[in-house]
Amino acid sequence: MSLVAASFDSSHDEAACRFVGAAAAEPLALRGVHRCRLALRHAGERDVAIRWELSGPADAPLLIVAGGISAHRHVIANELDAAPGWWQAQAGLLGRHRVLAIDWLGDGDGLDVAIDSADQADALAAVIAALDLPRAHAFIGASYGAMVGLHFAACHAGKLGALVAISGGHRPHPWSSALRSVQRKIVTLGDDGAGLALARQLAMLSYRTPAEFAERFAAPVELREARAVCPAEDYLESCGQRVLARFDAASYVRLSQSIDLHRIEPERVRVPLSVIAVDSDLLVPREDLAELAVRAPDAWLQVIASRYGHDAFLKETTAISAALTAALDA
Repeated sequence: MSLVAASFDSSHDEAACRFVGAAAAEPLALRGVHRCRLALRHAGERDVAIRWELSGPADAPLLIVAGGISAHRHVIANELDAAPGWWQAQAGLLGRHRVLAIDWLGDGDGLDVAIDSADQADALAAVIAALDLPRAHAFIGASYGAMVGLHFAACHAGKLGALVAISGGHRPHPWSSALRSVQRKIVTLGDDGAGLALARQLAMLSYRTPAEFAERFAAPVELREARAVCPAEDYLESCGQRVLARFDAASYVRLSQSIDLHRIEPERVRVPLSVIAVDSDLLVPREDLAELAVRAPDAWLQVIASRYGHDAFLKETTAISAALTAALDA
């Protein structure tokens, strides 16, 4: 582990907890910031502040949960924060566990350096050590979170029982990296968030599929004030505006780069691995995930049929829940 020094900041103004009853000994939900020094793969030793959230009964099996680069530490609604989390659709399954998640290094924390997916795994390990948590039942990672999970399973296998990797592999596909490189250039050329919004619109075309667009946006192109507007344009512009509320441009570029810096040999994964692929995923083809499952020492592959492509882990609630249940029970 690349942890150099650590301190747990329980007095930080974000630190908070919610107890069940006045006499309860354990918090049902806890949130805070862990400050430590990590040895980053591409930037050397750095002071970092890792924002984390832990929810669920203390005696429930611990799950580490991580999503794409736009995910954050609030996974599902809990006693501390009743707002829906980024994976609220899986609250039925996740709510039966204790869930740990973090905000990614580089996400609005002022860490303006190249960040590797392995650095995120070390950040999670540092929080687990600071909170003195038991061995996790499983790490569930989707998209970028699956990449982080692979490094966690390789570098911190003693803290983990199993890994579930959804739509994230041992390396980025060259086509996907090329697409993200164009998105990053768009961000740097834009002004006042326009570049970031446009980059997100382009990204949405790769997160979803032609089949979905053909079904949702089949109406003819129309003229608006002498300008041709396609049926999907309003939807894409809405996606672009939402990302402005979530990211600053620098954070988006850092985390996009982190996806493309990711690489790990599957043979290094030292825990049982359940790989979940989506048949229509343009960004992470199922052939790549099949290779991951073949090369990892103890792995099996599930393939989900979906029109939603890479976003299936967010949209296919029933299928993903069934796949997760099978993986956790394996």
